[in-house]
Amino acid sequence: MDYQTIIENIYNKVLPFVNEGKQADYIPALAKVNPNQVGVCLKTLDGKEYAIGQAEEKFSIQSISKVFSLAMAFALEKDILWQRMGKEPSGTSFNSLVQLELEKGIPRNPFINAGAIVVADVLLSHLQNPENEFIEFVRLISNSQNVNYNHLVAQSERGQSYLNAAITNLLKYHNNIKNDIEQVLQFYLLMCSVEMSCSELSQAFLCFADHTKEFNYKNVHLTASQVKRINAIMQTCGFYDESGEFSYLVGLPGKSGVGGGISAIYPQRYAVTVFSPRLNDKGNSVVGMKFLELLTTETKESIF
Repeated sequence: MDYQTIIENIYNKVLPFVNEGKQADYIPALAKVNPNQVGVCLKTLDGKEYAIGQAEEKFSIQSISKVFSLAMAFALEKDILWQRMGKEPSGTSFNSLVQLELEKGIPRNPFINAGAIVVADVLLSHLQNPENEFIEFVRLISNSQNVNYNHLVAQSERGQSYLNAAITNLLKYHNNIKNDIEQVLQFYLLMCSVEMSCSELSQAFLCFADHTKEFNYKNVHLTASQVKRINAIMQTCGFYDESGEFSYLVGLPGKSGVGGGISAIYPQRYAVTVFSPRLNDKGNSVVGMKFLELLTTETKESIF
């Protein structure tokens, strides 16, 4: 498969969509990002890399980080984790309070904000130095020591996190938060502030693409079965209430973030990341969605 020619052709096809949507301007630091960027990187399990555009440009990965925090929490708690959250698509906005209240403080899945906040609480309970251990884990799987938090983004987001604060309080009310509310919220936002490039994210997601092997990175040990289950949750829940549409159009497990990134895997073959800051009304990158739709259409490589 000539991936380089394919991604170059698709890149030219999606450029007309670069002005559609708008970036996540409700987070002040993200409102300042150049919205016209497009970067793509595809990495195969046999070590090849194909890239175009701003593939080395670092950006705020936001909710893509929830895959990494879930991997750590699942390794630490195993199936006990699912006593505190579900594995079902939400069908509502990623920051919905209504669903959480109706379901008595049990988030629908670990990728909506409520679920990821519970995951942050789990990590705070288990890790001696959560901030350092999380970023070291991401550096290990991305094979890059240049991955860091952006504290300015985290602080900027905290200043506008009224709904996330309400979610955390509601979780605490239902006894689904064990640690201090502010500590949990700050750690959750810090994980979302991690900055990575398309190249680094694709490298990190190769761990999930190779789901036939155990996942061993320092103190994070997942069985092949657990990796497969994380992929299943990405497939059904990775794009909030647009997960069905992504599955229908693209057919790959993946995760989006409001920083404009989308990372996806084709099991046993590759991981791919697309970055373009302008989002649709569901919070997913307009260009990213279109690019990955065309990628699986032209390569005829999807899980279906």
